[in-house]
Amino acid sequence: MTVKLLEIADLKKHFPVRRSAFGARRGVVRAVDGVSFDLHAGETLGVVGESGCGKSTVGRMILRLIEPTAGSIRFAGEDLLTLEGAALRRRRADIQLIFQDPYGSLDPRQTVAQIVAEPLTIHGIGDRAERRRRALALIERVGLGAEHLDRHPHEFSGGQRQRIGIARALALDPKLVVCDEPVSALDVSIQAQVINLLKRLQRELGLTYLFIAHDLAVVRHISTRVAVMYLGRIVELAPVAELFARPFHPYSQALLSAIPRPQPGARRTRLGGGGSGWCGRGVSGGIGGSSACACRGDAKSGVMGELQRQSAMGVRAINPLRAAWASQRRRTPSDTIVRT
Repeated sequence: MTVKLLEIADLKKHFPVRRSAFGARRGVVRAVDGVSFDLHAGETLGVVGESGCGKSTVGRMILRLIEPTAGSIRFAGEDLLTLEGAALRRRRADIQLIFQDPYGSLDPRQTVAQIVAEPLTIHGIGDRAERRRRALALIERVGLGAEHLDRHPHEFSGGQRQRIGIARALALDPKLVVCDEPVSALDVSIQAQVINLLKRLQRELGLTYLFIAHDLAVVRHISTRVAVMYLGRIVELAPVAELFARPFHPYSQALLSAIPRPQPGARRTRLGGGGSGWCGRGVSGGIGGSSACACRGDAKSGVMGELQRQSAMGVRAINPLRAAWASQRRRTPSDTIVRT
């Protein structure tokens, strides 16, 4: 049985909304509102959802780049939220980040050798010659060569820049890599190369990925399990094959129905969803209380019955549908469906 590397419990991040320059508080934006999941060593958990659903915020809270409002983050059995100073810096060596923008994440004044070796410099590992040798080995591992070490980021293509970012993320031999939409800014052919590179590195180095993305085809290719996020919560968590074969939650169904099909003229039924008319934002009716919800109707007699039947077949469902749904001001996003 694989070991739990990362354990997230009821993680929340609320950003205050200010009314004026004088700092009067108007309310809060619940960017992440009660996210829980486990990540096992060696697996890839894909996190998908529309823009603004809280995917990247979750990743940055794991790295302590953003401090959570509430909840717990345990890495290798250690509570990350209790660490400060040198202890936090040492633990961060085990958790690294691949950024979405392959150019904005690289210092234009530094050479590739300096960029890749910077984590080693910060953690005081090796002398200058040793750090350069390590940088060369990393650059070669991601498909570049020694001739690239003394060049600057503007001399590379987008795919090459992302390879440099990957090499930097691997400099400290991390156990967990948070991939924050690492291929969304790349061409389709380059995306495939980078995804194949990530999979190869995972096999060779035993890495664990938290893979945040919009592209469901990419997530399907690289992930072991998939978490679907909406309105700051995970609404469905399932093995990748199970999710794509039979999504349970209506928002998951809407996402999958929007995937383009490579068949000109083929007709498909696209479910409505997203925005203010979807689950968790309206008043009574439907799963989330909205009349625009694809599952409008009697939530108790309809959807709950389906979840109970699937549970009897060995599928585990948690956080059952609630009897009453809140209005938009007191929104309660849809329940989480977990399949193992």
